[in-house]
Amino acid sequence: MANQEFLRDFQEKVEKKLRENEIAVLQYWRERLGRAVSMKPDGIASLQMEIKRTYDMMEKRIQTLKKG
Repeated sequence: MANQEFLRDFQEKVEKKLRENEIAVLQYWRERLGRAVSMKPDGIASLQMEIKRTYDMMEKRIQTLKKG
């Protein structure tokens, strides 16, 4: 019985941590995209540059995670 309780508690802690991490990630990228949304660009080029910058950051992070 103790093992089942331990495993259930451990699983709940892991799931909670995963949710917290996912929330943090989503909040970070929402902030980055919020910058692009709130921009008052003179033209489409500056908006495209901000989107490209965010895209490149995401791509670099994905590659880093895949290596680890």
